[in-house]
Amino acid sequence: METIALAEVAAVLADPSRATMCLALLDGRAWTVGELAKAAGIALSTASEHVTRLADAGFVARVKQGRASYVRIADPRVAELIEHLAQHAEHRPVTGLKASLRVKRLGFARTCYDHLAGVLGVAVRDGMLATGLVDAADGLTLTRRGRAVLADLGVPVAAGRRPLLRDCLDWTERRDHLAGAVPAALLDRAVDAGWVGRDGHRAVKVLPAAAGPFAALGVDLDALGP
Repeated sequence: METIALAEVAAVLADPSRATMCLALLDGRAWTVGELAKAAGIALSTASEHVTRLADAGFVARVKQGRASYVRIADPRVAELIEHLAQHAEHRPVTGLKASLRVKRLGFARTCYDHLAGVLGVAVRDGMLATGLVDAADGLTLTRRGRAVLADLGVPVAAGRRPLLRDCLDWTERRDHLAGAVPAALLDRAVDAGWVGRDGHRAVKVLPAAAGPFAALGVDLDALGP
């Protein structure tokens, strides 16, 4: 039965169009079917069929807002699965300057579903541990100082079903970055406050206003390079 289930999961992503849609949805946003169709280079009707297949398999969820209908990744665990599978494609040799620049940007800072990844994501984890904002002695926990710093930065820390912090293996750095409710809230705050901006598909651009807030998290942006 486990073999059958694994084959069914693999079959969902075996289609190039569905795989492209899933990769697009890794940016954490909700997309319309039309936007997914454009990203995959297919007709709207075909995209709708693929979305139905993805929804039936539990990969995506449909969200209604007024008259508009959106599609998003159904669960963070689905995003992790796609992220880890994507590493095999990203490890193929890069051809052309444009592709090379894209890989460098993704490697430096990108979204991993709803949190920061790449060099910047790993640096946030290292910085928060080094400055005592996060403690790893008995699993990852947010310290009292960490809560105070995040409050000063306007990052909400809300208890819920999702863990506040957990490790997520970064496939470009081969080290862990932080995932969970707190890193997701941090990314939302960073975008809203203009500390970072979305620079194309999943890439994150660090803006000048980020220096102070990230320094409070123990990250020296100048030391990370461009």
